[in-house]
Amino acid sequence: MSEAKVTYASSGVDIGRQDDALRRIKPLVKATKTPGVRSDIGLFGGLFDARFPEAKPILVSSMDGVGTKTKVAARAGIWDTVGQDLVNHCINDILVQGARPLFFLDYVAAQRLEPATVEAIVKGMAEACKAGSCALIGGEMAEMPGVYAEGEVDVAGTIVGVVDEDHLLPRLEAMAAGDVLIGLPSSGLHTNGYSLARKVCFEVEKLGVDDPLPGTGKTVAQALLAVHRSYLAPVLPLVQADQLVAMAHITGGGLTDNLPRILPKHLDAVIETSSWQIPALFRFLMDKGGLGRDDARQALNLGVGMVLVAKAAKAKAVLAALHEAEEPAWILGELTAGSGVVTYR
Repeated sequence: MSEAKVTYASSGVDIGRQDDALRRIKPLVKATKTPGVRSDIGLFGGLFDARFPEAKPILVSSMDGVGTKTKVAARAGIWDTVGQDLVNHCINDILVQGARPLFFLDYVAAQRLEPATVEAIVKGMAEACKAGSCALIGGEMAEMPGVYAEGEVDVAGTIVGVVDEDHLLPRLEAMAAGDVLIGLPSSGLHTNGYSLARKVCFEVEKLGVDDPLPGTGKTVAQALLAVHRSYLAPVLPLVQADQLVAMAHITGGGLTDNLPRILPKHLDAVIETSSWQIPALFRFLMDKGGLGRDDARQALNLGVGMVLVAKAAKAKAVLAALHEAEEPAWILGELTAGSGVVTYR
């Protein structure tokens, strides 16, 4: 009796699909090359010149994913936006410590890699990298049947940036009661709260991705797949001009959990809830999901994607610079004596 022949392809991994995907993304990756890159795609490791213009360079790194936003992307058949989401999320995470991005590495994994899907994801990454002067220097594609369910795609990445030690944030010793909180608007859910949003939209309200999402003037897909925006362009000049003492990227945990990450133990962040209007998307999710205000503040960004902290004497100049950069910023609140928590009034 002859033994059955087992190949890599018959076990669920098709090298041909990976090769096709690699061929498709090579020109996309090459287009993000910056002067510091010293390697091409295909080596075992990416090379980057470590001679920085900063006098006292400190490397800042971060790693993140886009969570279950990929489930919405799969429903809609739209994949380039999650690539942009990932890069921009990571750029913002190191920006709040004052860093400019240097290079990015991605991870795309699935039960079955579809070359066209990988190409669309990396196309989005490349677009965001070019906008942020960040090189897409390497990554990993993995086809893992038995680990991921059929149709599932996972997207994650790592960024490395640099900041001069003199511009490193937050400056805890410089923060004091009376410092001003400046809010910058989000473009939507960004990359958090999607398990909640999917349940409300697809299970509770029985909406399809092409249905209108009430109050938004958009379809469900357009509203939920709005790209997680990068704040690099309007904010980095403020960092380099020493106009800020701290920043917080408002991601999972909302204002309630993210602001305490940058607060000294003797100060509270007081949020003026009347200073902005919660966008229709969030109001819809809160209403149809029966989500209380406190839970919403901890699960969603509610329209605030980034918070800057400036000394009161500099707040007017910071706002003017942001408005000149066409950034619709506003005074969100202030720091007061306290115990390192967020309060709302």
